[in-house]
Amino acid sequence: METLHFDFPADIPALRRARVGVVSSGDLEVLLFPDTGNTGAQALVRVRTSVDGFAELWQAALYRFFDRHPVAGRYELNDFGATPGVVALRLLQAIEASCS
Repeated sequence: METLHFDFPADIPALRRARVGVVSSGDLEVLLFPDTGNTGAQALVRVRTSVDGFAELWQAALYRFFDRHPVAGRYELNDFGATPGVVALRLLQAIEASCS
């Protein structure tokens, strides 16, 4: 089990809390909390993953996502072997639920 922390510039505010996905084989749970004034214009991301040694891959996948979708807030990702495609899908679902 590994816990990773990242932050990315983000200037679109999340409007409400969101929860998507589940922690199960090959899937990912994403919890998104709106900016409460503490994060500024940032997406603060905590990843808890069952697969150790993939910090660089996580950073690249998250950088690519937040470069396209700069939604500010606090993200908690609970991973159980999700692929980068599943990560992008779950993050997009979370911001759609939070910003619509």
